[in-house]
Amino acid sequence: MCADKGYDYDNTRTLLAERGYQVHIPIRGLDTPVPEPDDPNRHPARRWVVERCIAWLHKFRKILVRYERLPENYRALLQLACCLIIYRKLQ
Repeated sequence: MCADKGYDYDNTRTLLAERGYQVHIPIRGLDTPVPEPDDPNRHPARRWVVERCIAWLHKFRKILVRYERLPENYRALLQLACCLIIYRKLQ
């Protein structure tokens, strides 16, 4: 589970750990240092992957500004956009 510093509370960490998630939350008030090369947590989760995918979806105007009233139509547009993104990456 990857979250920002706003979720850095003991009860949040405990709840996520109880549910079996590996927690990736930076500590509030501190700049998170880069771990040593032999540290097992050397490669933390990367949020940029999700942000990049959302940016790709926002290039489709009908998704960026939701014109569709029915959720089924909007979902179909999302699925079509995802298919187009994958097709373009495979070329």
